[in-house]
Amino acid sequence: MPTILKLPPPFEEAMRRHEREIMRMLLRVTGDREDALDLFQETWLRAYRAYPRLDSNDGLRPWLYRIAINLCRNRARDRSRRARVISAETAGLSDGASAGASGHTTRIHLRRLIGRLPDKQREALIMRQLGGFEYREIGTATGCSAQSARANFSLAMRRLRAQWQR
Repeated sequence: MPTILKLPPPFEEAMRRHEREIMRMLLRVTGDREDALDLFQETWLRAYRAYPRLDSNDGLRPWLYRIAINLCRNRARDRSRRARVISAETAGLSDGASAGASGHTTRIHLRRLIGRLPDKQREALIMRQLGGFEYREIGTATGCSAQSARANFSLAMRRLRAQWQR
């Protein structure tokens, strides 16, 4: 019979508290359920291994996001090295909406626009809009300053507005 991993109580609580938002963020960043599930599992495995070394000053939530975002970046970098081009259909963003489903079509269009943003801008946008992160927390999670996080978010919003109007 396989051994079941017993999680330390604080880690188990952290996992319960943050697992849904981490998964939502991974789905938004990757645009693919399978990739998001793989990265979700890897995020929690790495977090579990590093949990004893967590600096309480950094904050648990930004720390978890940083792990997840770094994994997303690593995966994207590895794919670009292999020169794989992922089409909109492969990324789960195909336009399968019917003519009467304008809300669905709008969401698909918005996902496409967000998917075209540079990584740091997309991450800042998702963390600010979906996660409600402060700029300091976004900076901690993405490895930049709070000012850079604010600039990335602002640039993302400007690009989205400009693209949306076209």
